[in-house]
Amino acid sequence: MAMVKARVSTSELVAGRYRLVDIVHSETNRVSYYGEDIETERPFLLIQIGLPDDPSPDDRRRTTSRLLRTSERMGLLRPGAVATVVDAIEDGGNLWIVTEWIDGTPLGELLTQQGTFNYVRAARIGLELLDVLEAAHVAGITHGELSPGQVFVRGDGTVVVTGFGLAGATLAPRVAAPSYASPEQARDERIGPASDLWALGAILYAMVEGRPPYRERDRPEATLKGVDRLPLRAPVRAGPLTQAVQGLLRKDSRERLSRPVVREAFVRALNEDPETPLPSEPRPRMRGLYAVGPGRGRRAMIAGTALAVVTVAAAVLLVTSDRSDDSDPTAAGTAPSPSASAEEPTAPAPTASPTKEPTASPTKSAPETASPTASPSGTALPSGFRTYTSPEGFSLALPQDFKPLNTTRASDLAYRVVFGAQGDPRTLAVTYSERVGPDPVAVWRDDVEPGLKQADADYERIGDIEATTYQGYKAADIQWLADGDDTRVRTFGRGFLIGDHLGYSLRWTTPADDWNDADNQEALDTVLRTFRVPEA
Repeated sequence: MAMVKARVSTSELVAGRYRLVDIVHSETNRVSYYGEDIETERPFLLIQIGLPDDPSPDDRRRTTSRLLRTSERMGLLRPGAVATVVDAIEDGGNLWIVTEWIDGTPLGELLTQQGTFNYVRAARIGLELLDVLEAAHVAGITHGELSPGQVFVRGDGTVVVTGFGLAGATLAPRVAAPSYASPEQARDERIGPASDLWALGAILYAMVEGRPPYRERDRPEATLKGVDRLPLRAPVRAGPLTQAVQGLLRKDSRERLSRPVVREAFVRALNEDPETPLPSEPRPRMRGLYAVGPGRGRRAMIAGTALAVVTVAAAVLLVTSDRSDDSDPTAAGTAPSPSASAEEPTAPAPTASPTKEPTASPTKSAPETASPTASPSGTALPSGFRTYTSPEGFSLALPQDFKPLNTTRASDLAYRVVFGAQGDPRTLAVTYSERVGPDPVAVWRDDVEPGLKQADADYERIGDIEATTYQGYKAADIQWLADGDDTRVRTFGRGFLIGDHLGYSLRWTTPADDWNDADNQEALDTVLRTFRVPEA
C-alpha cells in the first residue's frame, strides 16, 4: 500500500510551479495542502495521493484524464458545490490534484475542533451532501472516496465536495479513509452509489457522535476488517436522525435506505419534527449496476444545472448535448440498429399540428395514466409496460417500474425529463427545445456531438448519423459508446422536428453488454413506437 508522508517545504515545488505552504488536513493515503502558484501568487488547494510503484505512462494518463473529466462534469452538475480541478500532476511517485482554493474548513478539522454537532446542523450538512450525491448518481457517477476530509464547510454552512474521479486511482483507494469505507470496499468488491450512501451515513454518525462508526486501528487493514465484520455501535446523540443513520449503515448494500427516504429524514430534522416515523425502504436486489433512484425534496435535483442560464444558445446546447450516462466504449464497429418496428412506427401519426408549440410550463398538470394493455395510439403493449402521460403533455409507453427521475428546464425554451427505475441500469431522456436548427442530422453533428466529445475523450460514435422520418416528421438517428466509471454504456438517440425550430430528442441508454438482449430491444422499440407529442 502506498502511504503518503505529510510534508511542507517552502523550497520544494510541485511540478516546479506550486509551493506548499501549510497542511490543511491529512488522512491515511491523502494529504491536503494550502499552496500557491509561484507565478501568479494565487492560492490553491493541493491534494497529495500516493500512487502505485512505477505506474505506466498509460496508467498515469488514464488516471489524470478520468479525474479531470469527472470533476468537470460534476462542476457542471453542481456548480459551487464541487471543487473546481485545474490540474492533475504525477510528480515524485504521487498524484497531485490542484483545485481552486476553497474558502472553507474540512469537515474533519471541524469535528476535531468542535467534537460533535447537534442533529439540526448535521441534517443541514447531510442535505447538502445528498444534493451533490444525487446529481452524481443520476449522471452515473460514484464518488467512492467520500469522507470528512473531502467535505469543506463554508462560513454560511454550505459545502464543497472534493475527490470526484479518485476512486480506483491508486493501489489502495479503499483505505484513504478506512473508517468511512463501506463493507463492500473493505472486501475490495465493486462499488456503486450504495457505497456513497454508506459514507454519508458514516459522516452523519461522526457529526452527531463525535467519532466514526468504526474506530481507526493501528493498521488500515484492521480498520477495514472491523467495518466488514463488527456490529454497528448504535448512535445515542442522533435524535430524529437515528433511523436514517442506522438505515444508511446497513451492511448489505441492497438494504440501505434510498435517497428520497433519507431526504425526508433530513427535512423533518430541519423542521424539528422528530415524531414523524421514518419509513423503512430496503433496496431491492439489483441487477447489474446499482440503482438510480428518483429524486425529490426541497430542491430540484439538476442533472445539468447550467440549464438555468438565460441565453438561448446555452439552453439549447445543454438540453441537446448533455447526457445522462457516464459511459465506457467497446470495440469499434457498426452495431445493429433498433429493429424495423422502431424505425417506422406501426401506429398512425399523431394529430398534433407541426406548427403548434408544446407548453413547457412547470405548473401545467396532466394525469399519469397506467394501463398494461393499451398504448397512446390504442395498440396493444407488451407485457410489463404501461402508458405514461407527462405534465408536459407528451405520452409514451414505459417499462412498468420506470418513473421520472428528474426534470430540468431553461425557462420555457427547453426541458429534459429523465426516466428510470431502481435496480434497472437503463435510462430514457426526453428533451424538448424551441431553438433547434432545421436539419436534425446537423443538430446531432454540429451541436450535440462536439459536447459529447469534450465531455468524454473516449466517446465513439457507432456508424453514421442517419436521416430518417419519424411519425411524419424530419428526424435523425445517432448511436454512441462512451467511457464510464464502472461499465460500458451505449446510447441510441433520435431527434426530430415538429415545426420551425421546435424539436424533441429521445435517448435510450443501457449497458453495452445488454444492448442486443431481447428485453432491451423490445423496450427501445416500444418507446419509439408509442411516443406522442402533446396534442394540438
